[in-house]
Amino acid sequence: MQVETLSISSGEEDVIRAGIVGASGYSGAELMRLLLPRADVSIEVVTAASSAGQRVDALYPSLAGRTSLAYEQFDSSRFAGLDVAFISLPSGEGMKVVPLLVGNVKHVIDLGGDFRLQSAETYQLYYKHQHTATALLPEAVYGLPELNKGGLKTARLVANPGCYPTSAILGLLPALVRGTVEEKGIVINALSGVSGAGRSSSVEMSFTELNENIRAYKVGNHQHIPEIQSVLSGACGKDVSLSFIPHLVPLTRGIYSTIHAQLTQKISTEDVLALYESYYADAPFVRVLRTIPELRGVTGTNYCDIGLYVQERTGQLVILSAIDNLVKGAAGQAIQNMNILFGLPEEKGLNG
Repeated sequence: MQVETLSISSGEEDVIRAGIVGASGYSGAELMRLLLPRADVSIEVVTAASSAGQRVDALYPSLAGRTSLAYEQFDSSRFAGLDVAFISLPSGEGMKVVPLLVGNVKHVIDLGGDFRLQSAETYQLYYKHQHTATALLPEAVYGLPELNKGGLKTARLVANPGCYPTSAILGLLPALVRGTVEEKGIVINALSGVSGAGRSSSVEMSFTELNENIRAYKVGNHQHIPEIQSVLSGACGKDVSLSFIPHLVPLTRGIYSTIHAQLTQKISTEDVLALYESYYADAPFVRVLRTIPELRGVTGTNYCDIGLYVQERTGQLVILSAIDNLVKGAAGQAIQNMNILFGLPEEKGLNG
């Protein structure tokens, strides 16, 4: 069993000792891609049940020459004393390991959905299984830096947002917080690349089924609906209601959201753009565009690109939001949160 160690010269910042649970999935691999070049981070253990014993670069040849790590079976003792543990497991699995790590690892960042909702009952309704770590729900900090940067600085457990919610919430936050749009009747139609479903294989995710095809799924009961609603309601102080319809498209990665919200006042597109630019002035990874966002503009990056258009005919604000689901929607945002936890610039390691 090999341990990845990195040394830095005197005078540089301390090395952050990290571990990744569920490192063989797409988000886990993206974490390694982004963290391995950093001299201030040492990845010391990576786990993956089905790939235990296999070298990382055998599963992901793009990492050849960059790491000699091999996947291990999960053993909480291997994480004892680490500075940060990233949990990249499907919902329902994270709650099994997080209680074993909180308190033994300085910070735990969960990329799954198990700690994003404060209500165990709502979690059970949408995720279809019982929550078994409810004692940790009150202390989990929702890891959207553009909203909770202050709370993240001292968090022991961070609940990394979902990819769809990241795109939708960042798109709506300024308009709802400033009272520019109604909190009722919001419509979100979102397109997702296939990697959002994870690495496990299934017939419906095969090339033949997806190529030259598009389909909606989980209409009206997607597990991200309560996450989007609760975060936006808390941010604007009003009960937000919305329709969220996700669609699967034949792309590897990316989330593209088209959002319609009713304006509360007569306002120009230029004024809305100015509002968003002011709101996100200190958010290094939100770009307010004066053109229509494109997925290729954010692929492989931690940026969220937002376009805004006032439809005078309908009195609606149209918001277009694009992110890479594996970066700003998962691994990149987790690293952005890690940077905040350790008092580093948010952009560190994410501008390449």
